[in-house]
Amino acid sequence: MNGDEHRRRLKRLKEELGKVILGKDEVLDHLIVALLSGGHVLMEDVPGVGKTTLAKALARCFAGDFKRVQFTPDLLPTDILGSSVYSPRDGSFTFKEGPVFTNILLADEINRASPRTQSALLEAMSERQSSIEGHTYPLPTPFLVIATQNPIEFHGTYPLPEAQLDRFGLKINLGYPGPEREVDVLYSQFHHHPLDDVAPVLDGPAILALQAAVRAVKVERVLGRYLVELADATRRHASVKMGCSPRGTLLLFRVAQARAYFEGRDYAVPEDVKRQAVAVLAHRIALDTKAKYSGIRKEDVVQEVLDRVPVPA
Repeated sequence: MNGDEHRRRLKRLKEELGKVILGKDEVLDHLIVALLSGGHVLMEDVPGVGKTTLAKALARCFAGDFKRVQFTPDLLPTDILGSSVYSPRDGSFTFKEGPVFTNILLADEINRASPRTQSALLEAMSERQSSIEGHTYPLPTPFLVIATQNPIEFHGTYPLPEAQLDRFGLKINLGYPGPEREVDVLYSQFHHHPLDDVAPVLDGPAILALQAAVRAVKVERVLGRYLVELADATRRHASVKMGCSPRGTLLLFRVAQARAYFEGRDYAVPEDVKRQAVAVLAHRIALDTKAKYSGIRKEDVVQEVLDRVPVPA
């Protein structure tokens, strides 16, 4: 595929996703940018705003392997990764792959499972492989985790470990639709669910080609220095006890490339960084106790950093 064909498919992808999620253009942009950059996505919001529907719509747009795991308190790591199954016929053990061996994995309500089970995804998300019973198995490519979670204040949830949060490329909040859009949602499902109308747009080779094109997007060194200054500002912020990691800086670099490509450019500019910084950085920082109970939000801290750090000319 050439560049024009790439962008035509991306436009169709957004149109297909827009059939099920109305009035959330920026959310759809974030999701597509995550796909282009190869970053995993965490969607957090109250129940019933369309998190799972959006993830399923993306899977419908993808002509590849998709699996869904409903995370519950009794879910075990082997339920995700797989395990060896004993055959009484010949006394042998055969490894049976778990749902993690797929292209797109929907981890629904991930924070309802125990931290032990949540951590089963750490190696898969970071290294695209799984070590099970002394053997290492490569995962299919492309591999993308889309996780949904309810706010941690809700009953029956377990906060994700910081190490796992750091492996998500972007965290997206859908929010409630506007009143008129909510009316549109009612009538869009009058006869059938719009998810049934979503058609495949991309396959595995197409996604890999898009991700390779994104990595070719030029980023001037002065812009790379700006990224590091943003990350360093989060580490030195008075309200933060743990700032952005170097992994977060690298992911913001990749996401800025993806945003530039999505906007039709072969070079990144500071605006690409600023439009994605909150979604990439906010979930990676930890507030100190005083700030947390003062009502300060992580998103506010990142926005303050963006306003304070000089933008390169």
